[in-house]
Amino acid sequence: MVKQVGIAVVGAGYWGPHIIRNVAELPESKLVAIADLSPERLYPLRARYPDVMMTTNVQDILRDDVHAVILATPVNSHYNLARQALRAGKHVLIEKPLTRTSAEGLALIRLAEEKGLALMVGHTFEYNPAVVAMHEIVRRGDIGRVLYIDAARLNLGQFRNDVNVLWDLAPHDISIINMILGATPTHVSARGNTCVHPQMHDVAYLELRYPDAIMGHIHVSWLEPAKVRRVTVVGEEKMIVYNDLAFEEKLRIYDKGVVKTSSSGDYADFQLTYHNRGVVIPPVTGSEPLKIEIAHFVDCILHGKPPQSDGWVGLGVTQVLEAANRSLMNGGGRKKVQSGGKLNDLEVERQLRLVSREKSIAG
Repeated sequence: MVKQVGIAVVGAGYWGPHIIRNVAELPESKLVAIADLSPERLYPLRARYPDVMMTTNVQDILRDDVHAVILATPVNSHYNLARQALRAGKHVLIEKPLTRTSAEGLALIRLAEEKGLALMVGHTFEYNPAVVAMHEIVRRGDIGRVLYIDAARLNLGQFRNDVNVLWDLAPHDISIINMILGATPTHVSARGNTCVHPQMHDVAYLELRYPDAIMGHIHVSWLEPAKVRRVTVVGEEKMIVYNDLAFEEKLRIYDKGVVKTSSSGDYADFQLTYHNRGVVIPPVTGSEPLKIEIAHFVDCILHGKPPQSDGWVGLGVTQVLEAANRSLMNGGGRKKVQSGGKLNDLEVERQLRLVSREKSIAG
């Protein structure tokens, strides 16, 4: 068993440098290599990490002192890069979302299981101390039965040309809601608009239907004047608001609610009673979520443990995104979510052939 995990990071764009910094700072990991197609992105990193191999060829990182690979590249590249790494015997952490299709995701899960390797998805908010605390509050039943969850992830930009706003921003909140409820939605619908780019949705509204009649609602946008990162969980007894942009008070528990009573059981006899007993601000402590996430990945490798946000968790989010995208492109109708990775081998192969054919036509 290795005592320090050698890690290569692929992708030095927007998110890659944050991953690189955390890998270099963790005592249990060693930053061995950085790969990016752009020499210009690698150039400023050379001075900071002079002993780390820099390359524009991803094949260079599949060397013996690399035990794990972290992918911070566009989703369209995830399947091929992760497949190469897994086949070379490397553990893999993929930044969200796992893959662009559930067939690709399931193929990676099976390959990782066959090789006995860790496959993890970077759903960073699952490692955010405030989100973990919120999940624990709900799990204990402190707010009563969950009625619905509302999330908003808004900002002006960053506009992308490889995926729409749904695939860019919604994975965060889908993973948060799935984590809080301990379930995946059965149905999803999505509506949006192409305000700036004629073929790329930059604003979208998702409605998620979970078991036990729980509804989730997500608003994502690249076209908002103010940055918003908020999740509200409404329970029968209390409500929680998580504001990721708050400097200190990221969680607030509102002891507010409404109770309906009836002396006769008749609907017309219902009475509504409201209560407002103030606000509780629970303490939230912990380090940078990305550092916690990468440390967890390293710990799983060192001790042979399954990751919290493993391939199956990532597949569940991808399946929601697929259904939501179908709805978005077809007028917002409700779509059933394929869950649990229940694609047979023939369907997986069929979808992978279609992906391969699309790439050959495009290239």
